Amino acid sequence: MNKFGIGQPVLRDEDIRFISGKGLYTGDISLTNQTYMYVLRSNVSNGLIKSLDIDDALKSSGVINIFLGKDLREAGIKDMPTNFKAKNKDGSDMYTPERPAIAIDKVRHVGDPIAIIIAESIEQAKNASELIFADIEEIASVTSCNEAIKDNSPQVWEDTKNNLCFDWEMGEQDKVEDAFKIADSIVEIELINNRIVPNSMETRGAVANFNKEDGRYELSCSSQGVHSLRDRISNVLNIEPSEIRVITTDVGGGFGMKIFNYPEYICSLFASKIIGRPVKWVSDRSEAFLSDTHGRDHVTKAKLALDKEGIFLGIKIDTVANMGAYLSNFAIFIPTLAGTAMLAGCYKTPAIYVNVKGVFTNTPAIDAYRGAGRPEASFVIERLVDVAGIKSGLGPIEIRRRNLIPSSEMPYKTALNHTYDTGDFIGNMELAVKDSDWQGFKDRAKISKENNKIRGIGLSTYIEACSGGGPEEATIILEKNGSITLHIGTQSNGQGHETAYKQILCEYLGIGPEKMTVIQGDSDVIAFGAGTGGSRSVPVGGAAIKVASENIINKTKSLAAQKLNIDESTLEYKEGIFLAEGTNLTISLEDLAKDSNEPIKISSQWTPPNYTFPNGCHICELEVDKDTGQIEIKKYTVVDDFGLVINPNMLAGQVHGGIAQGIGQAIYENTVYDSENGQLLSGSFMDYALPRAEDLINVDIRWNMVPCETNLLQIKGAGEAGAIGAPPAVINALVNALNIEHIDMPATPNKVWSKLHSN
Repeated sequence: MNKFGIGQPVLRDEDIRFISGKGLYTGDISLTNQTYMYVLRSNVSNGLIKSLDIDDALKSSGVINIFLGKDLREAGIKDMPTNFKAKNKDGSDMYTPERPAIAIDKVRHVGDPIAIIIAESIEQAKNASELIFADIEEIASVTSCNEAIKDNSPQVWEDTKNNLCFDWEMGEQDKVEDAFKIADSIVEIELINNRIVPNSMETRGAVANFNKEDGRYELSCSSQGVHSLRDRISNVLNIEPSEIRVITTDVGGGFGMKIFNYPEYICSLFASKIIGRPVKWVSDRSEAFLSDTHGRDHVTKAKLALDKEGIFLGIKIDTVANMGAYLSNFAIFIPTLAGTAMLAGCYKTPAIYVNVKGVFTNTPAIDAYRGAGRPEASFVIERLVDVAGIKSGLGPIEIRRRNLIPSSEMPYKTALNHTYDTGDFIGNMELAVKDSDWQGFKDRAKISKENNKIRGIGLSTYIEACSGGGPEEATIILEKNGSITLHIGTQSNGQGHETAYKQILCEYLGIGPEKMTVIQGDSDVIAFGAGTGGSRSVPVGGAAIKVASENIINKTKSLAAQKLNIDESTLEYKEGIFLAEGTNLTISLEDLAKDSNEPIKISSQWTPPNYTFPNGCHICELEVDKDTGQIEIKKYTVVDDFGLVINPNMLAGQVHGGIAQGIGQAIYENTVYDSENGQLLSGSFMDYALPRAEDLINVDIRWNMVPCETNLLQIKGAGEAGAIGAPPAVINALVNALNIEHIDMPATPNKVWSKLHSN
């Protein structure tokens, strides 16, 4: 077996660069004659802009220019569009508002850009911003999606009633109603999926430059894919995609948030062209809370119909999804097709109907956050199933045994039209139950009770649709010195793509990683790429690498035959060497490259025929302090089916990170706004709680690998799984400990203490 090939737990190649301080992030980039941009943002959540007086600010030391929204509009800069639209259930079009990069007549959330200041230093730009007099007539605002949809609520956009963006449906309503009519029991639950700020370690940033010589723009920024960003930016700037180059170097976390176009990118590029100098902007943490896209923020009512044996007959779900004030690139897709289609979960439910209403609020835009609709769906279905287990008396394990899709019925088409190719859902749960020592829980609970603690245990199953986003292209260049250069259009945000891709190359080409270079994040150098998101990079990008590897072997085989003066059909390729059958004649790929007049280059695309469906089971065991309401995770067990595993170490890291974020949402993180004036009350790490290292424990992980039948490498994807399975597992364990039906996320000590003392 290849020591650096597929399946090997090798250490990450890129880590040496990072831990030795040689990483290159957007904030590290500076250009000659560079200027700095500061974004003046609205301090009111809903208001009419009466005037903006910039005269004194323009005279401030170091100020080069100040731009307002009208300046961009007069220059032909277009509004920033959303990339996905949905039809209302009556067939009418959804409401699509404008989104200028800088607000012109009205501000719609705290943090809405109202001016940009370009100066010789960031300090001078900030100082000048304090001299701008903004006359904004504050009007009533609304931040809660449940309130926004009510009659007579403050309007974010005047042209749509009750702040409604869309009213969308999926499934067969008549079939569901029939199922509920014959049900022996109906279980109902209402829950909140709390609003999350992504908080990547590296904040967003941009270094923009317009080159007068060739008339092209160049943008260096922290992103999840340069090609899609190039296309979106060029559309807003009203130029051809070929007129802009987008570069992304190292990225310190993305979690979905960095794949989108943002006003600051448009503004910095526009300003650079006008002033004739490079412009740099890097968000600080407070600014990130106000300007990054947020995640989640749903309110859901769900009903489950069961027969007398506890078999699921039908599910009905009504969700109100917060869109924020503006529509980000995939804002509509996340609560509709991305999330809703996964509400079948791992279960055999013959009839499902879902209604989703998207509403505007006076808050930053909502879009994809790790899992992108799938965590929201999983939380609904797994909480609903758990409550059904309690009310039916079957318990959480037995009710799932009776309703999980057996592997013998694969491929399985759900009531929401996904077809699962493979999966061992019952096996995942049984393995997790065994590994967690569920049977010994009662003994551990007795010990907890002796220490004035309450112990709880809960499980969740999960499944997600991954590897979408269309084709991916890999270009392999066999350089004249025998080394390999890979061009790939995905974008690592810290996952370890460089190592994983080298492992795939090593597996199929038999060349050591020390002779490989992975190039990503440059729209001029790399012809095509769909970027990173939806756990697609290694399943789709890796498959493209396999195709390119096979094609470069086929291309060089004819060259090898010519060099050895033998028939091509007698050649076998193994570990970087062509061998002639029945002879001792050989020639290496490296020698072929050195003898070639120019580098040997192959570009190959691979298009996934369907989504992949990673799945698994999480079991959480926790303790609650009766006096304080404090929660401590005591034991966490996971069984995951990701198909073929490229690197077990890196895969475990992905699962750990996802679980940390899932635990964060379940018991720590929450974005809070003042309901009266729309001010963000949790805009710093003093107010917004993230899980710390001391809050997390070792996770017992087992792989139950069922090869994927719709992926060339048999991979299903893994990047988001932990964040999907963890929240319901934690909350299910908590309600088990508290002996209650439900508690909303985040389950803070105050909430838990209140439940304890009201029960």
